[in-house]
This record gives sequence, C-alpha cells and structure tokens, in this order.
Amino acid sequence: MQARIHRWSEIQLEQMNPQFARKVIHTERITIARVFLTAGSTVPRHQHENEQVTVLESGELKFIFDDGEAVIKAGECMQIPPNAPHRVEALADSEGYDLFAPIRADWLRGDDAYLRK
Repeated sequence: MQARIHRWSEIQLEQMNPQFARKVIHTERITIARVFLTAGSTVPRHQHENEQVTVLESGELKFIFDDGEAVIKAGECMQIPPNAPHRVEALADSEGYDLFAPIRADWLRGDDAYLRK
C-alpha cells in the first residue's frame, strides 16, 4: 500500500467568489473539499453524479432541494444522493468538508463555473 499524507496548510486556497473559498484534495476514488462560506453566501442550484456528504465544523447551512429544505449546524453532517438538485445558503459564517464519491471529474476539468458566480 502506498499511503499519502495531505496537509491542508500546504493546499492552495481557491477563492471561488468573494464569499466562498475552498481547498480540494482528489484521491483515486473521492474528492474532499474544505469549504469556507461567509454568512449570506449561496451556492447556486446544481446537481452532480456524485454522492455528497457535507460535514459542518462551524456555522449553519441551509440546503434547498426540490422537495424541501434542511438546515445543518456545527457538528452535523448531511448526506445528499447522486443527481439530487440542490442549492445552499450560509446562514452564518461556516466552515466544513464536502466529500464526494466518485471524484468530482467536473472540477478536475474546470467545469465548476456555477461556483464562481
């Protein structure tokens, strides 16, 4: 087995827009994103083939789905199935982790313009 250590302190911060930034690790099978959202910021409605798990370390996020909405707070996590349209509103300054399986090939290709608005 070839283990690898990733250090968040060595990963470049991507400022996607004035209110949203991320650091990203792509492994062989998953993408891990450390995300930083300021209160009032939004992630526009989108969907992806990946299962997503959001682990919130601090703050509060509201996820809006076609069939309802859910709020998660620090210490909670949200599981989103593949292909589920959703958008996100930061109800407070928030920091957490988004885990995606399989890897976000669209991010590797640079097809993430919806995050840069």
